[in-house]
Amino acid sequence: MSDQQWIEIYKSDLQSYSLQQLRQITSQGAWSLSQLYNHLILAALDYLDQVEICATAGVEQMLGKTEAGKELFKLGGFPPIKIKLPDGPENTPSNSESKEDLRRGLDQVLQRMREWEGKLDRINPNYKAKHDGFGWLNAKDWFDLVGMHFRHHLRQKSELEQKLGL
Repeated sequence: MSDQQWIEIYKSDLQSYSLQQLRQITSQGAWSLSQLYNHLILAALDYLDQVEICATAGVEQMLGKTEAGKELFKLGGFPPIKIKLPDGPENTPSNSESKEDLRRGLDQVLQRMREWEGKLDRINPNYKAKHDGFGWLNAKDWFDLVGMHFRHHLRQKSELEQKLGL
């Protein structure tokens, strides 16, 4: 299944949630489905901004990935573990978006992915942007990170749905 098909599944599932289900926090320290969707959209749009930065870099970067970055891309995705972000407002996604806002966000991610998809092979692979954890990534790496991130959160989405009785 393509990464864009996974995002379409998120989009389809979004329509089946009530606003109450979408915003309900099932346990202390957990996110709501709305916060999960918000996190995925904002991260994906940031990754796609990095694709654009790589595409227009104009200067080759010979530094590469960190060990964590090499492992991530070797695996083709994040390991099946929970990753806890540090507490703080910058790591607490909004829980107030409407279903329509979230749908529009997913549509924007899909549109931008379609725009870049056919251009990636023409971008110099040595034009890179730095990821704090994974090192220097090129446009294709950043693009692939979008799908890896959505796939990584499928388990969390499923757990939240189970807790909500969906």
